[in-house]
Amino acid sequence: MTPITHAVKRQLTLALLKPDICASQKLQVRVHEAIEAQNIKIVSQRPVLWTKEEAGAFYAEHKGKFFYDRLGPFQALVLSSPDAIKEWRALIGPTHPCRARIHQPTTLRALYGLSDTRNSFHGSDSDETAKNEIAFFFPELSIDNLLKVQDSQA
Repeated sequence: MTPITHAVKRQLTLALLKPDICASQKLQVRVHEAIEAQNIKIVSQRPVLWTKEEAGAFYAEHKGKFFYDRLGPFQALVLSSPDAIKEWRALIGPTHPCRARIHQPTTLRALYGLSDTRNSFHGSDSDETAKNEIAFFFPELSIDNLLKVQDSQA
């Protein structure tokens, strides 16, 4: 009898732990534990402290909004799972922490988000966005090579 094999394809996404999370080592550890508990793999990470210009390049669509000046150290992560974008966005929950506390109280934004503009997390919303955002924070990584490695380890 021939065994049936199923190749599990992996998807990558960018996750940002914003300055309000990174101000506390304990919160960072809790978030990493929550990620691992969902069987999402952290394949790369780095601390970031960017300039206003770098923030402007990443958040160009929000230029001029008051929260634009709220810079501080944060953490960029590349996450991998079969459906990483959907899984990470489900884990962080709705953009507005107040709504998250009512409708999805176990999500990370419900637990740790401070306000609508300090919601503690970012997650890519599509494959194309993830590819661009990962390249923005991790220009040294080859997305195609990283996916091949992740797929072969699945």
